[in-house]
Amino acid sequence: MRKMMTLSLVLFLLCSLLTSCSKNVYTGGGTPEPSDSIKDLIASMSMAEKVGQMVIVGLEGHAMTAETEALIEDYHVGGFILYKDNISDASQTVSLLNQLKKANRSNKAPLWLSIDQEGGIVNRMPAQFTELPSAEQIGNVDNTQYSRQIGQALGGMVRSLGFNMNFAPVLDINSNPNNPVIGSRSYGADPQSVILHGMETMMAIQSKKIAAVVKHFPGHGDTSVDSHLELPVINKSLTELQNFELIPFKEAIKQNTDAIMIAHLLLPKVDEKDPASISHKVITDLLRNTLQYDGLVITDDMTMGGITKHYDVGEAAVKSVQAGSDILLIGHDHSLQLAVLKALNKSAEDGAITEEMLDRNVYRILRLKAKYNIRDSAVDHVDIQSIKRQIESALKIAKTKG
Repeated sequence: MRKMMTLSLVLFLLCSLLTSCSKNVYTGGGTPEPSDSIKDLIASMSMAEKVGQMVIVGLEGHAMTAETEALIEDYHVGGFILYKDNISDASQTVSLLNQLKKANRSNKAPLWLSIDQEGGIVNRMPAQFTELPSAEQIGNVDNTQYSRQIGQALGGMVRSLGFNMNFAPVLDINSNPNNPVIGSRSYGADPQSVILHGMETMMAIQSKKIAAVVKHFPGHGDTSVDSHLELPVINKSLTELQNFELIPFKEAIKQNTDAIMIAHLLLPKVDEKDPASISHKVITDLLRNTLQYDGLVITDDMTMGGITKHYDVGEAAVKSVQAGSDILLIGHDHSLQLAVLKALNKSAEDGAITEEMLDRNVYRILRLKAKYNIRDSAVDHVDIQSIKRQIESALKIAKTKG
């Protein structure tokens, strides 16, 4: 009975967020005053529950495991990310996401269920779906109707399986031909192409009730090192970044992007010590203060070599929160996920992560979950044929170009 009362209260509070959140306007003077319903929900949460909201984790296999269940029940994680290794077909994917939702129903906030689904070479979808073109191919077609329809199909296929967050689109400018990690994932080699097609894609994804996370701030396009393996270094001044790499991100902020992913990049002329994902100068001074962004900030996967080869992952996670990140993505390795969660909880207990930081971050997280009316509701049926027809209709635009 008590559990059901708690669930009813949470559902009521989250429903009320939908109207109250829209009244908050950011004016550059710090985090806006939360609505009473968000404040009440945050006030009811323990420190561990707040910490858990700031973490999205990956999992092993195609079904719920004891380790995954413990992350939900003991650490109250705020969400999950699925990779290709977690997905075999549509039915299995829906079943896994439904299992995660069911396990989370005793927690006070619903789960982010996220995926990296860009199209092209970054394709996590089951083979039953028609493959989507890469960002490069979309940019080459150079038709906003095409970009929009592909984005709608992208958001639709993700939502149909039960996901509610997508780490797309890529807003990196493909300015370095030696770049090993961006390449065809970019809409073009100039800011205008990236803005034109990136914004159409972002808004189309959002139109399908999926939180769109643009990436990889402050720009991964001019690198010759893969941050999955090592830490790239970009020797550009802040002025140079402002005049090129940051332009698409400025437009995304103007167009009310839901979230921005921070890259593992070292920018010695901005911060000679810390990479962007754990840099106060990049996240707070540049993104929050200079660019006036008060949306969700999510790190790139903290288990990538750009971090793990140079830092203890738990210490790096704490530094990232102190620098201004809201959510830490811990995509792989259960031991590293536990290390991050334990480090965050200890830092919260010790005051290195203050109560003000926790409440501010959780506010942003719950605000976005409320925007999309996120629920831990099961998906019953996937209409694959409808999604395929939408993709095929969009693809016809490219065939008729010229």
